[in-house]
Amino acid sequence: MDASWRVPVVWRGLLRLSRVVVPLICRLRVSGQVPAELRRGPLIVAANHVSPVDPVIMTAACSIAGLAPRFMATGGLFDAPIAGWVMRASGHVRVDRHTAQVADALPNAADALRARSVVLVYPEGRIGLDPWMWPERGKTGVARMAALSGAPVVPVAQWGSHAVLPYSAPKDLVRAVLRAMWRRPVVLVRFGEPVDLSGLTGSAGAQAMRATDRIVQAIADTLAPLRPDEPEVPHFVDATRPVDLARARRGRSGASPRLVQPDSPGQ
Repeated sequence: MDASWRVPVVWRGLLRLSRVVVPLICRLRVSGQVPAELRRGPLIVAANHVSPVDPVIMTAACSIAGLAPRFMATGGLFDAPIAGWVMRASGHVRVDRHTAQVADALPNAADALRARSVVLVYPEGRIGLDPWMWPERGKTGVARMAALSGAPVVPVAQWGSHAVLPYSAPKDLVRAVLRAMWRRPVVLVRFGEPVDLSGLTGSAGAQAMRATDRIVQAIADTLAPLRPDEPEVPHFVDATRPVDLARARRGRSGASPRLVQPDSPGQ
């Protein structure tokens, strides 16, 4: 791999195009900023995941923020006739979940970071199914990527994309897109401060778990100001979205958001 990765022409074009397409389906508002010295990488951008349209919206938000991230994306996209060529030509990182090749994703992402790339990943590993739509417990892959590459981690939170495209997409996709174009819901994206991953102790596995807690906590902290009037059930409820409490984070009390203290026992 080249010592320093260059953003492919295809991906540069799509980043610009996203800033034209996304305003057709929502009113995107981006806040916060990534320090200039981090924008060219190596950098891990860790985001919450609330809707199938998130990657499209995050592409536009990252373009506005001066980032050209390589997404960690499911292998099925890379196998699709047209989307697959776009994903490969854009330099995104393949993740073959539930296969023997899934182990390749972590070293491939670490290689991308060592080539001074920006890599965007969803630590939850899926669209979150917490009924209050706060980030679920994360998987340790992001923390392990950071440990392998030494790259800093910047949390980014988004809110409102669940009103653009429902969980059930691509079912009734055309109707959902037309509805979004008519309503143009507000979608908020906020970049937070780099996560402090220093001072972790214990085995490599324990450190990865504690680092993951800190990363997801940072995403939740970045999300909280975007939904001050919606700490519990969101104003807009996606009826197609199932509920799964198996990975809900503990520590919620009263009307406070579902936040936990990092490095707490039992997490």
